[in-house]
Amino acid sequence: MLSEHFSLREFTASATAEKYHINNTPDAQALENMRLLCRQVLEPLRHRFGPIYINSGYRCELLNNLLHGVGNSQHLFGEAADIRLLNEQTGQAYFDFILLHCHFDQLLFEYSRFGRIWLHVSCKRHPEENRRMARRRYQV
Repeated sequence: MLSEHFSLREFTASATAEKYHINNTPDAQALENMRLLCRQVLEPLRHRFGPIYINSGYRCELLNNLLHGVGNSQHLFGEAADIRLLNEQTGQAYFDFILLHCHFDQLLFEYSRFGRIWLHVSCKRHPEENRRMARRRYQV
């Protein structure tokens, strides 16, 4: 377990990794970064709103490439998670809570041209490196 409510499996599970038999196992530093993300953001969010679900957490380089992720994605380092949203209202509530109560680097309310929505959140290992970059409507 990375924290009380979040497992390593949640952060590494990937249909793409399974399909292509990719070993999506993080190194020790990425594990520490995921634990920090859970402590700083995900556990406080869960305590406030109840269960939340991770769409995408850690990605090894090969998996990130197959998913067309950017080369410097924080997912590569275990610093980021994409949170599944049931609707825009829930996303706005999560966004506002994180913005007001959590230490974060990036907070992006993302959407695709196909109408999918999710919340991307990340935090850096050293709090002074967190940029607190927040965007409510970020198209990918």
